Amino acid sequence: MIYYRLKSLVYLCSGGDLQEVIEGHKMSLKRRCEHVTEGTNEAGSGTLLNKIYTELYITEGQSEEVDTQHEVRQLEITSKKNIQDTPIKCQDIFKVLSEQQRHIRVVLTNGVAGVGKTFSVQKFSLDWAEGLENQDISLVLPLSWRELNLIRDEQHSLLSLLHVFHPTLQKIRAEDLTVWKLLFIFDGLDESRFSLGFNKHQVISDVTQVSSVDVLLVNLIQGNLLPSALIWITSRPAAAYQIPASCVDRITEVRGFSDSQKEEYFRRRFSDEDLSKGIISHIKASRSLHIMCLIPVFCWITAIVLEDMMTTDQRGELPKTLTDLYSHFLMVQIKRKKQKYGGKQRPGKLTEADKELLLKLGRLAFEHLEKGNIMFYSEDLEQCGLDVSEVSVYSGVCTEIFKRESVIFQKSVYCFVHLSIQEFLAAVYMFNRYTIKNKGITESFLKYSKQHPFSGFAGLFNNDPVTSLDDFLMREIMKSLESENGHLDLFVRFLHGLSLESNQRILGGLLDQTDSHPETIQKRKSERRLSKIHCSALAYLLQMSEEVLDELNLQQYNTSDEGRRRLIPAVRNCRKAELSDCRLSETSCDSVASALKSNLSHLRVLNLSSNTLQDSGVKRLCSGLESPNCKLETLGSVCLHFSTYIPAAKMVKLNYCRLSEISCGSLASALRSNPSHLRELDLCGNQLKDPGVKLLCGFLQDPNCRLETLRLRHCSLSKISCDSLASALRSNPSHLRELDLSWNQLQDSGVKLLSDLVENPHYGLETLRR
Repeated sequence: MIYYRLKSLVYLCSGGDLQEVIEGHKMSLKRRCEHVTEGTNEAGSGTLLNKIYTELYITEGQSEEVDTQHEVRQLEITSKKNIQDTPIKCQDIFKVLSEQQRHIRVVLTNGVAGVGKTFSVQKFSLDWAEGLENQDISLVLPLSWRELNLIRDEQHSLLSLLHVFHPTLQKIRAEDLTVWKLLFIFDGLDESRFSLGFNKHQVISDVTQVSSVDVLLVNLIQGNLLPSALIWITSRPAAAYQIPASCVDRITEVRGFSDSQKEEYFRRRFSDEDLSKGIISHIKASRSLHIMCLIPVFCWITAIVLEDMMTTDQRGELPKTLTDLYSHFLMVQIKRKKQKYGGKQRPGKLTEADKELLLKLGRLAFEHLEKGNIMFYSEDLEQCGLDVSEVSVYSGVCTEIFKRESVIFQKSVYCFVHLSIQEFLAAVYMFNRYTIKNKGITESFLKYSKQHPFSGFAGLFNNDPVTSLDDFLMREIMKSLESENGHLDLFVRFLHGLSLESNQRILGGLLDQTDSHPETIQKRKSERRLSKIHCSALAYLLQMSEEVLDELNLQQYNTSDEGRRRLIPAVRNCRKAELSDCRLSETSCDSVASALKSNLSHLRVLNLSSNTLQDSGVKRLCSGLESPNCKLETLGSVCLHFSTYIPAAKMVKLNYCRLSEISCGSLASALRSNPSHLRELDLCGNQLKDPGVKLLCGFLQDPNCRLETLRLRHCSLSKISCDSLASALRSNPSHLRELDLSWNQLQDSGVKLLSDLVENPHYGLETLRR
């Protein structure tokens, strides 16, 4: 370190004004980083970074999740974790934190879109420019990939590249770069349009040697060029593979806001304490919004919508789902446009000009979403009938992201404020195209369908134009399932949300109203023979529905046992799950347990009767039953009174599932962990025997147990079980109302013990079947 600083001083002294150049670079970098624009680059709209910056949760290492999952799914998985990793501040990412670590030269930082990678880079740079952090670094040199894209066809030396992007460094000489401690920051690798050939390329070691830009970057990252320079690369997870692991000394992950950081963000944003408290309270009540607020950009979108709705007279019902929120966001942007540029607008209504412009943006969003593009040039806008002035009007939706102050480039680049905005507008466009063409699909989509027939799906529709909204949604689902990286998943989720009349009403006539409903969809499909892949698609559709399904009954579906098993993940979004006699496996129990564990779980009634779950399957199920998120009320078998969902019913059915006393131990343990919700338990037809019932009595004795009905018919019980049950009920007498012990060898003395409890008004037991 001393060596670097001494050599730097020698050159500074001999150069005379080089120190002044560095100070000028710091001032320029400070001006560039001290203001941020959440969502827009509109002149005068900037906010001081230090005023709103909230510390992000950054960890060393990378999540175990596969990078090809859609980023919303990654967020959902991350939100369920009990994060125990040691956090690392962005200012410390080049510091050696343990004795096992060697010198850190190249850092790769991952994070989903909008999670705060660029804000972290900006904060790091600002702190350095203000003399607060990392003052051992001589120069911090940000070079975003989206800026580098604009000169990807040019030839440069590394020295001339710096002169181009940082004009304040024109006086810097080649020898200065070789002795100073430099930090190059390459932000947004996922936006790169370079082909980085790390395996075969020209070797460059001289900062004045001219070559193609991609070759310069590869040599810089590998250390052939300026081996002492520090390199910081940020990327979305799916693009990070472009940098070989052998080149990276540390991987970090930006995980966004923790729960406390979410609250801090809204408190810092709003001076009105009541407003910030109201917004925080509403977000906590919605699972989807709470998960997405891990992302700072999403916090910004949420803040815009909720502030507008909570501070106007016509407040209405606050959005609870993603589609609902994004529909309101679009309308807020339109209202702001009217306020800024003039013009009258009826509340909740769009003008024809508004509709036309939004659909042009939607076309841009959809066509480039399919290609995987998140950046657009002027010619891309023109192909969709857009011009720059039109886009600038909707600066809160699609924003110019390359500042015009860099006059050396004559080309501007555009993108949507967040990938999810692009996915939402793409869904609006496609849904509109469906509804206006005689309930048919667009020509481009039909062309795609004929060129790429869906595996196993052609037999259902025979490649005919879709004739119903359900068919349209199913085709789009199949298309998303074929995507290896899931880049159409949220698009499909928005599509289904837009099929609900409530969201169509919010958008003020942009979409024709339809009558789609999750129950309608599943009933229409159950008139057809469904293949396994159809069932996978249908399960996905039902999970993505923004309305909770009242009942999922697997027996209603005309499909194979494997097809029914593939429908099981849909229990995550239903109130009652009838899964009896479907030959379910232990893996199926994992899916059900996962649904019971999820935040804001809707599942209240579960019937798993007549499946060969065995003790191992029940053990897996119990991991869900013991979760504090589990609100299951009923677990049991098919009964006549149970054919229609009754919200007050509270039962769990595991009868005729080949369970033993081992399962009783697992169930008793799980139910003692979460005893207050279950009202009905049916274990008929299992070989529980007396030891198993004794274990269950431990649950019945719990003072928080509220069980009202217990069915133990045909369980190989004797008088001993009567003794155990009578003892348990005496210790907790007020809740159990019905006890079914028929088809067991109880003996008269055992029955009398329990009959006495029925006759005693001190006990709540009303019905004893023996």
